[in-house]
Amino acid sequence: MSISFTWLGHSAFAVNMDGHPVLFDPFLTNNPLAAASAEEVSAEIIFLSHAHGDHLGDTVTIARRTGARVVANFEIANWVAKQGVKDTHGQNPGGSFDHGFVVAKWTIAFHSSSFPDGTYGGQPNGFVLTSKASGQRLYFAGDTALFSDMKLIGDMGLDVAFLPIGDNFTMGPDDSLQAIRLLRPRIVVPMHYKTWPLIDQDAGTWANRVSSETDAQPIVLDPGQTYRLE
Repeated sequence: MSISFTWLGHSAFAVNMDGHPVLFDPFLTNNPLAAASAEEVSAEIIFLSHAHGDHLGDTVTIARRTGARVVANFEIANWVAKQGVKDTHGQNPGGSFDHGFVVAKWTIAFHSSSFPDGTYGGQPNGFVLTSKASGQRLYFAGDTALFSDMKLIGDMGLDVAFLPIGDNFTMGPDDSLQAIRLLRPRIVVPMHYKTWPLIDQDAGTWANRVSSETDAQPIVLDPGQTYRLE
């Protein structure tokens, strides 16, 4: 059993978790970096960090087609259910739930959250996923600023951290390095950058700094590229 993940562009990832397909924030339609279409991806569970359109993305379309469970905060779970998604599960910060092959713990994130029509989308979140087969643990920070309680998340023991580095709307490269020092993951993967000029960053320079200034291994993926955890 193993875990692999593919960057689909922006903050969207397709994760194979011990043979179970999972999606994070599947913004594919209108994503200039999208490495797949909403019709091509599969999922048993879709995990959502917040309600902004560049994260909520194609969730409803994918969930209706695949029957995937959508796991998100309480407000998003209710909203998605009203769009015709039959399997939804709401969680809020601090709460954990066993979803069969993975245990998901919801964390805080410092950002905003609203649906595409501007209505309130509940509190933004990150999440920590622990594989029940391998025990490997992934932290998806979502859109967030740096916050000191990342140290508590790091105390859980992280194999991988997915962190935004685009700046302007989230933490940028400098703050992400401090986040890595607090989180102490084995591997760190950048996201939420390069999609548009406003959040363009040099991931190579960032990776060199991660290698020289932290103990984590940076993994920079091209859209569509896959990395397998050892």
